[in-house]
Formats: sequence, C-alpha cells, structure tokens
Amino acid sequence: MISAGDFRNGTTFVMDGQPCQVVEFQHVKPGKGSAFVRVKYKNLQTGSVVQSSFNPSDKYPLASLSIRDMSYIYADGELYFFMDQETYEQIPIGKDRLEHALPFMKEGMSVRIQSWENEILSVELPNIVELEIVDCEPAVRGDTAQSATKNATLETGAVIRVPLFISQNEVVRIDTRTGAYLERA
Repeated sequence: MISAGDFRNGTTFVMDGQPCQVVEFQHVKPGKGSAFVRVKYKNLQTGSVVQSSFNPSDKYPLASLSIRDMSYIYADGELYFFMDQETYEQIPIGKDRLEHALPFMKEGMSVRIQSWENEILSVELPNIVELEIVDCEPAVRGDTAQSATKNATLETGAVIRVPLFISQNEVVRIDTRTGAYLERA
C-alpha cells in the first residue's frame, strides 16, 4: 500500500480496480483547510489522463507491472505476434494496443511489453530506430522558400519529413517518441 502523500512521478497504483501511473503531482498546503495532493495520473488500461485531488493519508495498493523484452515477428490481420526472447512463447496483441507503435515497427524489432495481471497494457519501441526510405520526393534546386524538408515514406509505410539531401533507399534514424527525423544511419 502507498499513501497519496508518497506519490511521485512514475508511481503505479491501483484505483477502482484499474492500474494507474502518476504523471505529475503537487503537494498543496492552503492557508485555510487541510493539505491535499493534486495528481495528474494516467489510467494504463484506457490511456485516459485524469487530474484529481487526494487526501495525503488515502492509501492505494501498488500496481506491480511486469515488463518483458520481446521481438515483433509478424502480423496476421488485426493481430500482431510477439515472441518472448527467453522462453520463445508467442503472444498476439490487438491493433488497438499498438496505435502509437505501428508507424515505426518492423519485423524482428525488439520491444518492451508492459503488462498487469496478464493483460497487455502497452508496447514500447526503442527511442531511436533505423528505417529505410522506400519513396521520396525529388529535391528541386532553389526550393527552400518555405522549408528545407520534404516528405519521405519509410519501409513501414509511415510518412515523415526529412531534409532535402536525403534520397530514396537511404537508412535514417527516427525518434519514435516524436516521429521526427534525426540523422542518416
């Protein structure tokens, strides 16, 4: 059990039978009245972020999340299959849990899967991935009046903005958190 007064960023707890993670917290001591804790937390099952106030003495059970390193192996319709790198167990994950990861995920990639009570909560990609550009607009000389970037399609199908000097069949590094081009690989 953890009291609301001990909440810190990243703390995971169970509220109303659902795992939640503290995004931001603030201890407030008003001039009149009792102190309270203002917390912004994310429901890990639904993905919704809620801001609420807690009494510092309120107690909640800690949510023990398990994190496993797995490899993405293939997709079959709406299901994506991952293999545990230690036990070789394969698990399917629905497309709805992968919306943020799909644009930058390719076969053979290592990912971290977070689960709670045998329910998959999220799939985390590495912060930086290397992907090949399969289609790219040609650079037109003198075309820098507005911006010095152009659209490029990656091998996963995602479209990102890259500098004009990048061409087709080059491998580039992408930040998966923002979807931004970083550099050539």
